[in-house]
Amino acid sequence: MAPPKKRLGELLVESGLITQAQLQEALKTQKISGERLGRVLSMLGFVTEQDIINVLEFQLGINQVDLFGINLDPEIIKLVPEAMARRFKAIPVRKAGNVLTVAMVDPLNLVAIDDLRLATGCDIEPAIALEKEIDDAIQRYYGMQSLLGGETFGEEVAATAPALEKFNLDAADPGAVGAPIVRVVNGILQQAVAARASDIHVEPQADRVRLRFRVDGMLREMGNLPKGAHPPLVSRIKIMADMDIAEKRVPQDGRVQVKVNNKQVDLRVSSLPTSFGEKIVIRILDKSALLVKLTDLGFDPGLLQRFRGLIKRTYGMVLVTGPTGSGKTTTLYAALNEINTIDKNIITIEDPVEYVLEGINQTGVNVKAGLTFATGLRSILRQDPDVIMVGEIRDAETADIAVRAATTGHLVFSTLHTNDAAGSVTRLIDMGVEPFLVASSVIGVVAQRLVRRLCSHCKQTYELPSGDPARHFLGVDDQAEVTLYRGKGCRHCDNTGYAGRMAIHEVLVLSGKERELILAKASSDEIKYMAVQNGMTTLKDDGIRKAMQGVTTVEEVMRVALAEEV
Repeated sequence: MAPPKKRLGELLVESGLITQAQLQEALKTQKISGERLGRVLSMLGFVTEQDIINVLEFQLGINQVDLFGINLDPEIIKLVPEAMARRFKAIPVRKAGNVLTVAMVDPLNLVAIDDLRLATGCDIEPAIALEKEIDDAIQRYYGMQSLLGGETFGEEVAATAPALEKFNLDAADPGAVGAPIVRVVNGILQQAVAARASDIHVEPQADRVRLRFRVDGMLREMGNLPKGAHPPLVSRIKIMADMDIAEKRVPQDGRVQVKVNNKQVDLRVSSLPTSFGEKIVIRILDKSALLVKLTDLGFDPGLLQRFRGLIKRTYGMVLVTGPTGSGKTTTLYAALNEINTIDKNIITIEDPVEYVLEGINQTGVNVKAGLTFATGLRSILRQDPDVIMVGEIRDAETADIAVRAATTGHLVFSTLHTNDAAGSVTRLIDMGVEPFLVASSVIGVVAQRLVRRLCSHCKQTYELPSGDPARHFLGVDDQAEVTLYRGKGCRHCDNTGYAGRMAIHEVLVLSGKERELILAKASSDEIKYMAVQNGMTTLKDDGIRKAMQGVTTVEEVMRVALAEEV
């Protein structure tokens, strides 16, 4: 089939889906972002991806391919190199004679079609498919097993750390880079970033190496590697993270920055000796995901108004609390972005600096050099700050300095690990801070948890049956009619019913009544009871409200909030 001559923008204007003015706006945005025109139009909300597919299918006769749930021939997949498939977002689906049908995100890309023809030696018939389906197919068919091939892994990786540019995983075809284990590690990282994973678990077993990704807070098994792959795999990861490959008896930590799938990501690597060898966990910090607005965090409008009231004060301490991985740092960054103006001197002390915020002075903890949260905070106070962000209050010394800073005219943000908002106040007292200092310094606390969002494509309603344990959690009568939501599972959410995450919140704004209880050294339960009487929405209540609205499921809310209510 001859490549179509018309451009996508012209076709969409002719079809009446967009105006000429909208096309010009999209073209201007495209020059800045460098993204495909179709993606830019979708991001601007002018058309959907399906709109584009329909126009190309009906006006140009380009066939649409449904890649969901079908099995492709591995021999045909081999015709297109992985690097080319990823670069053009294209995957071969069938071959008839010398004609190769290739599903593409952009079947109007003449350069891609020419390159595919030269690489395969076949005539290319472009088809179109949803971007997510193509990404999933690339991940499935160009995965670890194809990277492993028939390779053996008896040799260790050389102990010399490669140059930094070697960690640009997009620079070349991973299959063309050095030793087979390099291809495997690159492939694992590429798949993890594409799957939006927050952590990679490399776990040695008796006869295999299990690989798991944490996606939307839940671990998923992604496959197994041969037992012989474990020693060089661990060595390669340790070299990248500047860890000691000779030391296998004690835990180690390391960090590395890589460019993968056109994203700059930081990796925190942790090793732990186990019965079958070292287990490796890699935390993936996607810097672009941290730059968000407060309105993107899932705050209920009323709670968002209360939180904004706290961060716009001129002095006092605002705490964000929750377990590891609950989005506390993201919330603090969003708050700093909102109040970042030319007339404020904002300084942070973090471990580590996870995202560089323009116009904000950021310092990273360096324990080996003697720069701890406490020593860094002392120095910050001599830098004429208006707003201070302390990454985490871990000890009595840091707590005392932060509290005193909040009582001397500074606005202080920090995080704690407590179950709820009221628990943060008593935790400071347990650390040795005097109750009168806590009562006079802390102005508010936000507790949060992350729950999975329901997939918007397969969300459906159902009636909660009688006798279901969720009825007790919701506080409804056994005979009352209750309509809830759940995800059926579809191509857009990998059949999980969920896509992405959001936070549920508890915002405690301290009033005179709560301060009196703090001075009296009351328990966190008493402080929480008084706060609820004064109108505070608990984590459980905010979660139930979002479950009833169909944003998440009641099972998700029970998973993260039930422990705080018993």
